[in-house]
Amino acid sequence: MTTVKSKTDMYDPLSENFHRQEFPFYWIARVNALYTQEMERVLKRIDMDVPRWRIMMILMEQDRISISEIAEQAVAKLPTITKILYRMRDQGLIELSTSSSDGRVTLVTMTEPGRERLEMVRESLSGIFKRCFQGLTSTQIKRLNGLMEQLQDNILLLRN
Repeated sequence: MTTVKSKTDMYDPLSENFHRQEFPFYWIARVNALYTQEMERVLKRIDMDVPRWRIMMILMEQDRISISEIAEQAVAKLPTITKILYRMRDQGLIELSTSSSDGRVTLVTMTEPGRERLEMVRESLSGIFKRCFQGLTSTQIKRLNGLMEQLQDNILLLRN
């Protein structure tokens, strides 16, 4: 009996034709791990870490945002983000305030020292971004982002 093989058969971990080097999540995991290691190496030199950097980048784009929105955008657990934010508040990087429209919501705002710190971090990390995307055109990067967004959307559908 012959089995019919589809063009995507080798990407299915259950397939006899599966090869990890052909599995997109293999590459996603490797790229993410290597990127994170490099980020940690550079950030350690300036007394920063990846979770605080991610939060600061979110706050750079949105002036006032709730803790739960930060957790959602950072794809992190709410208790973890809350602990990090309280440490950041104690460091003077952010301010926390209660929403005037809903007292249950805590809003986060970056302070001026936080913005100054973020600029220092961004300058330190610029070389990583340039090296990571060396040899790729803006069209290729845009296509990669589109594919990653589509993959994310498909994963989110698994939750429903």
